[in-house]
Amino acid sequence: MKQLTILLLSGGGGAEHEISLLSAKFMADSLAKSPQFNVLNLVLDKDGQYSTQDGQRCELTNTREVRFSDLNKASQTIDYVIPCFHGYPGETGDIQSYLELIKLPYLGCQPEASRNCFNKVTAKMWFTALGIPNTEYIFLQQYNQAALQQAETALDKWGSLFIKAASQGSSVGCYKVDDHSQLSDSLQQAFGYSDYVLLEKTIKAREIEVAVYEYEGEVIATLPGEIVCEANTFYTYDEKYASNSHASTLVVAPVDKAVAEQIQAYAISVFKGMKLRHLSRIDFFLTAENDILLNEINTFPGLTPISMFPKMLENHGHHFSDYLAKTITAQLV
Repeated sequence: MKQLTILLLSGGGGAEHEISLLSAKFMADSLAKSPQFNVLNLVLDKDGQYSTQDGQRCELTNTREVRFSDLNKASQTIDYVIPCFHGYPGETGDIQSYLELIKLPYLGCQPEASRNCFNKVTAKMWFTALGIPNTEYIFLQQYNQAALQQAETALDKWGSLFIKAASQGSSVGCYKVDDHSQLSDSLQQAFGYSDYVLLEKTIKAREIEVAVYEYEGEVIATLPGEIVCEANTFYTYDEKYASNSHASTLVVAPVDKAVAEQIQAYAISVFKGMKLRHLSRIDFFLTAENDILLNEINTFPGLTPISMFPKMLENHGHHFSDYLAKTITAQLV
C-alpha cells in the first residue's frame, strides 16, 4: 500500500497557539497507529512563517509541496492536510480557502461553514434561521457611548450578561458581567479581540456538549456529555485547559432520554443545515426546566488529553484513530 503524506498544520501565533500544538500532537499520535501514513508536522508562527518541529523553515507551495529554506533538503509532496488550528487561521476558514485554491484535500469544514460558525453573530443568525433555540443577544459594531448605553440597558433587563468577542474561540475575549462598573472595561477588552461584540443574556444552565461526525456516509451525534463547573462560574479558557482546572467532565450527561434525543436532533440539524463536514463539537445550554439552547459550534474541537470529543466518540463505539483513517482514505479514493 502506498504511504500517504499527511501534513499537520498547527500554531498560528494567536491566543490558542499552545492548545493547537497539543491537538496536533494528539493527531500525530492517532495517525501513527496507521502504517499507511507518513506525517509531517509544521508550526505557523505569528509572522506567518512555517517551521518544522526542529526549527527548519519552509513553505506550503501552490504545487502542493512543502519546500524547505535549506535548498539541500528535498521538497515533500503532500497528499492531505489536517489544519489543527483553534481560532485563526483554521476555524476562520482562511487556511481552507488556500487549500481549496491549490486543490489539496483536507480534514474538516470548508471555508464558508468555518466562517459562519466562528463568527458568533453569523452563527446565531443561522441557528435562528434553522429553527434551533438559542440565547437572547444584542450585536454591537463598535465601542462608543451608544454601545455602552445598549449594554447598560441589557444589564438592567437581564440582570447578568456575557460580553463576547464575536470572532474568538475557547472563551477568549468572553466576560461575565453582573455589575454596571464592569461594563466599560469588559467591552473595551472584547473589542480588543474582535471588530464585533455580542451581548448575551446569562442563562443559569448546564453546559452540554455533543460530538457530531460523519462516519461511512452517516452523520452521527453522540450521547450528550457535560461540563461541570464550580457554582457561579463559566467554562473559561483556563478552566478548559489548565492542569489545576476545577471543572470536571462527564462523557455521558445524566439527562432524560427525550432530552438527549432532542439535543442530538438539534445537533444533526445544524450540522447538516450549515453544511459542516467531517467533525464538529456542538455545545448547548440545558436549563432546569429542560429548555435546550444552542450555544456554539466548534468546527475543530480541542484534542488534548482531557478533551471531550475523542472520549465521546469512543463511548459511541468508534476509536478516534480508526475514524481518522477512514475519513482520510475515503476522501482520497
